Amino acid sequence: MEAIYIPRLAKAHEQTETVEFQQFIQDLETLTPVRGRLQVKHGGNYLEVTAQAETIVTLTCYRCLQQYNHRLKMHLTEIICLDETGNGPDDGPLEREIALEELVETLSSQGTFDPEAWLYEQICLEIPSRQLCDTDCPGIEFSPGQGSPLSVGDRRWAAALEQLKKQLPS
Repeated sequence: MEAIYIPRLAKAHEQTETVEFQQFIQDLETLTPVRGRLQVKHGGNYLEVTAQAETIVTLTCYRCLQQYNHRLKMHLTEIICLDETGNGPDDGPLEREIALEELVETLSSQGTFDPEAWLYEQICLEIPSRQLCDTDCPGIEFSPGQGSPLSVGDRRWAAALEQLKKQLPS
């Protein structure tokens, strides 16, 4: 996807640009191409970005460590403020308090909007933080021959651990 030049968008028909896409996004590992529709509307001092997108990602279950496929279907909307200083260098101190109303995305009104980077960020935010293959996933199961998960140890350390046990007072 090509970057959208914001001043050109302000002069477009209805100040809107719509992009239909079906592609893999760089640095985003998906099983299928990301496909959908993205619309960027210039609102004077802001951009209104809306998108519908879907893809399938392969995740690893946090309980059993098995991989599983997860479908992401997204309906996204974001308002991005336009400011002359947007995307400029931040010359302020490294640590400072920021007011809640300052926590907004800003772009330069003379710059560009990169729809692929925006989609990448939004999809990353949609990936579930709690990755479970099933709500009833039992986790890693041990067979009776393996012993309990706590008794299974690293044999390379067995001799050193035995020496330490002998040194400890009974």
